[in-house]
Amino acid sequence: MKKGLILFLLAGFFTFSVLAQTKSLHNFIVKDIDGKEFDFSKLKGKKVLLVNTASKCGLTPQYEDLQKLYEKYSSKDFVIIGFPANNFMSQEPGSNFEIKEFCTSEFSVTFPMMSKISVKGDDIHPLYQWLTKEELNGKLDSKVKWNFQKYMIDENGNFVDVAYPKTKPFDDQIVKWIEN
Repeated sequence: MKKGLILFLLAGFFTFSVLAQTKSLHNFIVKDIDGKEFDFSKLKGKKVLLVNTASKCGLTPQYEDLQKLYEKYSSKDFVIIGFPANNFMSQEPGSNFEIKEFCTSEFSVTFPMMSKISVKGDDIHPLYQWLTKEELNGKLDSKVKWNFQKYMIDENGNFVDVAYPKTKPFDDQIVKWIEN
């Protein structure tokens, strides 16, 4: 009986591990900055860079290079998705309307921006739960350290890697990933 229970538990563990790794970015639906549904399944075949953003952060000028990166590679099946978040020292206090206005007027952002979410803590958005937990993404655990952390997702919606906030958009880690 004990041997059977152990085999049952092992089978359950391996099944859970396989199921956890089969969920991809393409399973998520979020709200864009205008409150409309954004289904990530429409990004199948594209590399995606997810970035938690803030308007009043020392790293906010990264918007400029993120936009340039998007312009350079968007024709090569690459997209950047911005997620405004107010998790770090209240550096994203605005409404979605105010955030959109800021991004377009100050940095001419044309890459998709989503509605403001939480990227850590008790109210962490399910997408960021998936990004930060190995048991869910099948790759690695990470902690969102600050604004402008970058998550790389492959064409199949699989988590690939993370670049921490001070990593600039044109850093070799990101550019080599896009070009390969």
